[in-house]
Amino acid sequence: MIPVTSFSGKTVAVFGLGGSGLASCHALKAGGAEVIASDDNADNLAKAAQAGFITADLRNVSWVNFAALVLAPGVPLTHPKPHWSVLAARQAGVEVIGDIELFCRERARHAPDAPFVAITGTNGKSTTTALVAHLMREAGHDVQMGGNIGTAILSLEPPRNGRVHVIEMSSYQIDLTPSLDPTVGILLNVSPDHLDRHGTIEHYAAVKERLIAGVQPHGTAVVGVDDIWSRAAADRIEQAGKRVVRVSVKRPLADGISVDRNRIVRVSGGAQTEIADIGGIGSLRGRHNAQNAACASAAVLALGVGRDILQQDLRSFPGLAHRMEQVGRKANVLFVNDSKGTNADATEKALSSFTEIFWIAGGKPKSGGIAPLAELFPRIRKAYLIGEAAEEFAGTLEGRVAYEIGGTLEAAVPAAARDAEASGLADAVVLLSPACASFDQFRNFEIRGDRFRELVRALPGVTPVV
Repeated sequence: MIPVTSFSGKTVAVFGLGGSGLASCHALKAGGAEVIASDDNADNLAKAAQAGFITADLRNVSWVNFAALVLAPGVPLTHPKPHWSVLAARQAGVEVIGDIELFCRERARHAPDAPFVAITGTNGKSTTTALVAHLMREAGHDVQMGGNIGTAILSLEPPRNGRVHVIEMSSYQIDLTPSLDPTVGILLNVSPDHLDRHGTIEHYAAVKERLIAGVQPHGTAVVGVDDIWSRAAADRIEQAGKRVVRVSVKRPLADGISVDRNRIVRVSGGAQTEIADIGGIGSLRGRHNAQNAACASAAVLALGVGRDILQQDLRSFPGLAHRMEQVGRKANVLFVNDSKGTNADATEKALSSFTEIFWIAGGKPKSGGIAPLAELFPRIRKAYLIGEAAEEFAGTLEGRVAYEIGGTLEAAVPAAARDAEASGLADAVVLLSPACASFDQFRNFEIRGDRFRELVRALPGVTPVV
């Protein structure tokens, strides 16, 4: 835990008592603050009370003594309209911040030079966060990883010299962190997303840009420049005097890092240097993962990791569960769990990574279905459709891709395995990338992916990929 000493002797309201909210309560209390915990959910209030915190409806208390409102990132700050607790705080002149802001203040007080890597982007931030943490850990550093991935930031060990915090940040978290000042900030990409919470793509992109704008004077901003929003952000940050490393997987750069086939290369002053070769690394397959790997490489190089160590440790990266996760092999067939592919955009990245696909798709459908994936249909040897979306997907595939409706994952896995093995193709892939939410048959995508892994490894002759 990171005790929050910056509010010692003061009273702080915490609204939103999920994982990060409760962690904030514990950290504030450990640092000497009095905490008033609140939530619109009665069950969350009860959990906070059981943990020993004072709970209250913040609509019925005086705000005059509150030093701050610590808001959970899931609670609307600006759009579609500010939450009532935000309006109450503003009316009382109370600052509204998040748990990562509390971390930043503790780091500034106790270990301002402790390495801090912050990662954001519309896509790829979890993989990049995990990869940066893996590379730094394998290079011998004390690494703490959390934020929007896994562990709430205040549940990690405190910042100190030599300890590296690698933190994934959503746009909601950035919005609540006014003093965000990483040693290395990574902006992977920006595309329209979460506009219900940000109003416009311009506002969403501006929030994302704040992460790299706050990079410390001696630090580095790593920016994927393959979209117009990130490219413009890189230019502005550089004009403001920050060190910027541009990264592209679509085109060579005159100054920056790009990917040439499977080679990550750096160009500076007209000279080209190979940083690493990611060919054959299954956990980094596909152009989207090439961007993740290139940005992560730029970050760890900026923190002093050598190229020889980088190459070795890229090859040992296991990847993340449910994101292009290789779970088993049988003869000519590779089984891949991409249960995190919950919409067409996410599934597009998986389908683009293979050429001989036996595709398991379906679940609770999302708007737009799979029609946007039509240009990738030639890669699909056969589709195995499950869940509520099965009939809709069948209509889209009719006449273009062979398919069968199995209804359930339990029916689809053995059918796909049978056909893939019988195909005799050298690189056959049974791919679970549903392009759907899981909620018709599974509580979340993790449970769906776990079930896929279990079914694959129960097949006769399958060797697990660990």
